[in-house]
Amino acid sequence: MNEQEFLANRFEAHRTRLKAVAYRMLGSLGEADDAVQEAWIRLSRTDTSEVENLGGWLTTVVGRVCLDMLRSRTARREDPLEAHLPDPIVSHADRVDPEYEVLVADSVGLALLVVLESLNPAERLAFVLHDMFGVPFDEIAPIVGRSPIAARQLASRARRRVRGAAPVPDPDLTLQRQVVDAFQAAARAGDFGALVAVLDPDVVLRADRGAIPEGGWTEIHGAAAVAGQASTFQRFASAYSTQPALVNGAAGLVNTVEGQPMSVISFAIANGKIVAIDILADPARLRRLHLAVLDA
Repeated sequence: MNEQEFLANRFEAHRTRLKAVAYRMLGSLGEADDAVQEAWIRLSRTDTSEVENLGGWLTTVVGRVCLDMLRSRTARREDPLEAHLPDPIVSHADRVDPEYEVLVADSVGLALLVVLESLNPAERLAFVLHDMFGVPFDEIAPIVGRSPIAARQLASRARRRVRGAAPVPDPDLTLQRQVVDAFQAAARAGDFGALVAVLDPDVVLRADRGAIPEGGWTEIHGAAAVAGQASTFQRFASAYSTQPALVNGAAGLVNTVEGQPMSVISFAIANGKIVAIDILADPARLRRLHLAVLDA
């Protein structure tokens, strides 16, 4: 084995964790892969003889790449939507592979990623690297071009916003599935009262149907308003085939027509009630997702 092959093997040992960092930073699986690939390119061109902690070195490189990508995304204003859902990570309801577990560890549900989208790039980097991956502020500071104290303040501001806006989900998957099953039953029946019964009073529903004018973004707040979509839920429940799935580690659904995905639905459940429903129904993005749950 030559030196380049040895380096490649060392890099591969860190790839899944690096993708987890990039996914939390970018909310895009494709861009996360791009960021990890860029880290490999930089590694292959660097003399690492004096790098004592390769994993830490690579984590900061990926953080720097992601920060540049977020800043470029903001500067270009390339997204025609005012808001959009991050890419969901979908797996079989009863079978989880190791890479999936790493990517969705720490309850990184879509509801949390939506809140991370609202942070500015430097806040998001400081929060993700420190709070989620334990990177010291001394190492974060040079990435954002600030002092360690200022980096700590960035993470603190981000933490306050996340705690105030991102629900803490119930970790019991059996309970989650029971609540989702009750939601499905009420949806099929178009039962307003039964829907209200499984919804938290402050529930939020977000639906991303893609770029305007073909699609658009919908956001509805409150149990009565969300349950007011009962006729829509009923229509979809009768028109689609529904398959249970894990979406970012939580109970979710994949709706299909003749085997083609029409939507991925994620539920955030706390205290036995649905506190958030996130629906990705953007045809272009659904085609790019690897929906292993539909295999077979």
